[in-house]
Amino acid sequence: MDLSFSDKKGPVYVDFIYDFGTILFATCRDVLPIIVLITVFQLLVLRRRIPNLRRLIVGGIYVVIGLALFLAGLEKALFPLGKIMAAQLSDPAFIYGPGEIVFQADWKAYGWVYLFAAMVGFATTIAEPSLIAVAYKANEVSAGTISQWGLRITVALGVAFGISLGTFRIVTGTPLYLYIIVGYMIVIVQTMFTPKSIIALAYDSGGVTTSTVTVPLVAALGLGLAATVPGRNPALDGFGLIAFASLFPIITVMGYAQLMHWRTKRSTTNKEKSNAL
Repeated sequence: MDLSFSDKKGPVYVDFIYDFGTILFATCRDVLPIIVLITVFQLLVLRRRIPNLRRLIVGGIYVVIGLALFLAGLEKALFPLGKIMAAQLSDPAFIYGPGEIVFQADWKAYGWVYLFAAMVGFATTIAEPSLIAVAYKANEVSAGTISQWGLRITVALGVAFGISLGTFRIVTGTPLYLYIIVGYMIVIVQTMFTPKSIIALAYDSGGVTTSTVTVPLVAALGLGLAATVPGRNPALDGFGLIAFASLFPIITVMGYAQLMHWRTKRSTTNKEKSNAL
């Protein structure tokens, strides 16, 4: 068998070019309606020329190519990586020891899975482009009152806790709706006591976490975990982690706002008392 470098490289290179071309075509097809919509409104409704047309065209090309490369990376690396890590960490041979036959999962034995899920949730959220954009705009419109890194870390902590709790749900097999109902009850109560200036941002922060970086890894983690844990069905138990990733950032952002509001109010009260003395 000939294992020369040139013979091994050729087919792989051709396959990648073909796959990337397919993804690039699909990306152009998906982006085209947005371009048509904006162009029609700009020219026919607003009746104004498109400003900086050349720069917009170049930027649009960069966006399409970058998005296609990112989607190719998801398919080639992130999806398989999430499934492999979930399968290895939840392998009964790793959890219970070689040769053990397990029919029902023991939730106390999956500590590494919960930790890995939390770390994945935190890291992917910190790198989430949508959250970076929202944090930048929040800092801009608040004149620096809302810290970019403060918001990103607060949201990331919420996602980390949510995904870790979601993996616990998969391992134990408890119904998803119980967690969602309790979570949104907490959100409703928090909304009543949170400063109005942060409520809308908190709700938006829950939405932007489920985007290009977080969703692929979280979905692969849930499916891989449900396929490996004894007694779990990927079709029934593998999904739902993204719901946790959307819910708990709302809780942490409003909780952080409530804490800062309480600290500010307490500091003001203490200053007033010291001045009175």
